[in-house]
Amino acid sequence: MSGEPSEDEYGGPIEDLSVGELLSAVEAASPLVHHLTNDVTTSETANVTLHWGGLPVMADAPAESGDMAAGADAVVINTGTASTTDVDAMVDAGRRANEAGVPVVLDPVGYGATPHRVESVGRLLDAVAFDVIKGNAGEVRGLAGEEATVRGVESVGESDAGVADAARALAAETGAVVVASGATDIVADGERAYELAVGHERMGSFVGSGCMLASTLGTFAAVVGEGDGPPASTTEAALAGCAAYGLAGERAAERDPAGPASYRTAFMDAVAALASERPALDVASRIEKV
Repeated sequence: MSGEPSEDEYGGPIEDLSVGELLSAVEAASPLVHHLTNDVTTSETANVTLHWGGLPVMADAPAESGDMAAGADAVVINTGTASTTDVDAMVDAGRRANEAGVPVVLDPVGYGATPHRVESVGRLLDAVAFDVIKGNAGEVRGLAGEEATVRGVESVGESDAGVADAARALAAETGAVVVASGATDIVADGERAYELAVGHERMGSFVGSGCMLASTLGTFAAVVGEGDGPPASTTEAALAGCAAYGLAGERAAERDPAGPASYRTAFMDAVAALASERPALDVASRIEKV
């Protein structure tokens, strides 16, 4: 686990969070991001990793998943379509990544929808130390031990009230930085939680946007502590990753695409443009400690 910021450093709004500098760090490192992920969204997650400046690989065969994880710069585990054999490979990859000091991201897709998903995620949490856990409100509430309704892979009827507390509690229990995605995103460690007012409602208009956020977080977490500049911590990487992802969603919507398919294309183009341009972005006004 990477060192987290002190209360003094992040006691208030994040005045010095530089998304542009973090994108420069990703470009310089070209991190290899190994995915054991949802069959439905493999192309989307690979492409968003590539567009941010990372190198995606999807080596989910049990015979090689652990070896690939040990040599990667980050590992993203997504349980959206995981069979028992897939979970075996995920456990092996997560353990090997832990041994090698490689950051691991968990996206517990549909947690709470079926006993198999609950059991599978439980196995992973017992076996692997995760640096980041990313889920929707229902998934985060469920993992924190609260009542939550998940239908299929979607959170149903969840309000924003209390999500920050659930994310903080889950972070304290697991040692991970927890990201609860939604109309506003929550980033929490065991002591603090931040709300990000960034993004656009059209980001939910195509399948895979949540999985792509997990890949974004893995790509950004891969460069924690790699140089003299940001990100200095997993919390900082998660905040910057959520901010950059949401800003890409806003930029895509500004083009007023005709429908969901064209919006998805515009979103991918916006990610690539942000990564290439690395503009000076004022995100401090979008982040509030809650």
